Amino acid sequence: MALESGTQTGSNALTSSFTTKKKDAAAEKENLWSAILNEVQTQGSTKLPANKSVLVLGDNATGKTTLIAKLQGVEDPKKGSGLEYAYIDVKDEYRDDMTRLGVWVLDGDPGHTNLLHFALNETNYAHTLVILTVSMTQPWGWLEQLNHWIKVLGQHIESLPLEAKDKEMARQRLATTWQSYCEVGDDLDPGSPVKRTMRNNSIDEDDLLPLTEDALITNLGLDIVVVVTKTDYMTTLEKEYEYRDEHFDFIQQWIRSFCLRTGASLFYTSVKEDKNCDLLYKYLTHRIYGLPFRTPALVVEKDAVLIPAGWDSLKKISILYENMHGIKAESPYSDVIKAPPTRKAVSNREVEVQTEDEQTFLARQQEILKQAGQDRGESPLRSQGGGGVGGNKSVPRTPGSTGQSSPKKIDPKLTPATPGGEGVLANFFNSLLHKKSGSPGGGGGPPGAGTPTGTTRTSNGTDSLMTPEKLAVRSDAAAELDRLSRSVKKEIDLSQNSRPFRSRNAKRHTLLKYVLMKNFRRSHLRRY
Repeated sequence: MALESGTQTGSNALTSSFTTKKKDAAAEKENLWSAILNEVQTQGSTKLPANKSVLVLGDNATGKTTLIAKLQGVEDPKKGSGLEYAYIDVKDEYRDDMTRLGVWVLDGDPGHTNLLHFALNETNYAHTLVILTVSMTQPWGWLEQLNHWIKVLGQHIESLPLEAKDKEMARQRLATTWQSYCEVGDDLDPGSPVKRTMRNNSIDEDDLLPLTEDALITNLGLDIVVVVTKTDYMTTLEKEYEYRDEHFDFIQQWIRSFCLRTGASLFYTSVKEDKNCDLLYKYLTHRIYGLPFRTPALVVEKDAVLIPAGWDSLKKISILYENMHGIKAESPYSDVIKAPPTRKAVSNREVEVQTEDEQTFLARQQEILKQAGQDRGESPLRSQGGGGVGGNKSVPRTPGSTGQSSPKKIDPKLTPATPGGEGVLANFFNSLLHKKSGSPGGGGGPPGAGTPTGTTRTSNGTDSLMTPEKLAVRSDAAAELDRLSRSVKKEIDLSQNSRPFRSRNAKRHTLLKYVLMKNFRRSHLRRY
């Protein structure tokens, strides 16, 4: 009986133990599924946070405003001054949710660094990502610019009233991000809420890899993205400044080493050629909101480099050393990438013309017109020393002369087209007056009787020998008289147009001159 009782008691104990273990296993399995369902439900109902922001720092002319406008989808950016604020629309396709990412852009002027506390303070320190911009148009200034803004950022964080544990938590979070980086290509969709949760929470501290050498030497506790803008300018550097591939490799290895020490990501972008701008937008939303980012590191194209935070190492950077044959990697940056000699700026501004006072201009024109009127008003017949036509004495002909006196020598500088050229016309008409009309032996026969060949009868009934020389003189005289008549008529028209500047006596003198020349032309042409 005792044996049977002991046997029965042991059997009951084993049954009870097995039942208890089975219940515990069922409860544990139920708790596991409940935890997963609760986690998925929590992730599915969580909205995108609206307190996230981006702070953009960089020197002037590095393309900060243009870059943010590209991320916004704005084609016509408007630059402000001091501290600018904008926002970027962010959409989560899995949750069908939208939010706005605030963007602060600080002016590159060092005098505006006091505005930094509006964009980065103790309330949003843990929710801010920083973008540092440098431009490919001035690679020789990267060393000074990046060191300057890291120093400004570090001093500002030290001035914030943050508790020591908050700063330490931010630094540890950034270090964990580097240590937990994994390459893209998992079987599970990296965009799903479950995958994001597993990545963020399922990695134990014991499973984290140690930080690579020189990584996060300067840990500010902020996510930093270094953006190189205007990479399309590389072709200009090659043509105008004789940059070669080894120069660009040296620049890349230096800035990658800088990003490794500060824990920053690196993007080469070009808004003009639309390079890496969309990838930058996706990467920002990935780091801030945990949205998917499936693009691996890109180091093949020299103008489209992409280095996510946690991917790079000194060993990967050293691959660039193989192409630098004439440049040593350990050389100081400023010794290899030197600023070009400054060129003298050529001003394209037109010379400013100072206008003259209106009354002064009119008075000066009046004096010019008066002087011109006096020069034109002088009669060509009185320009000679004889005082008129009758004042000139005729030169007696000698028996061997050709019947024409030698006229005075004419100054070749005086032409009929100038006011002084009227003296030439006076000499011409005086020479006509000195000629003797008629021919030797010209008689009183009947008209046409005994007239030799080559002669013509004048209007007074006398015959004159018309040699080719005289015919040429007569045609020249007629031409000059016609020209003089037209000149006098033109003076009359000018006197009418310049009425405020011509006196009444000048008009009378011009009309009288015109009448005298017409009579002179008629009377003297009849003599030939």
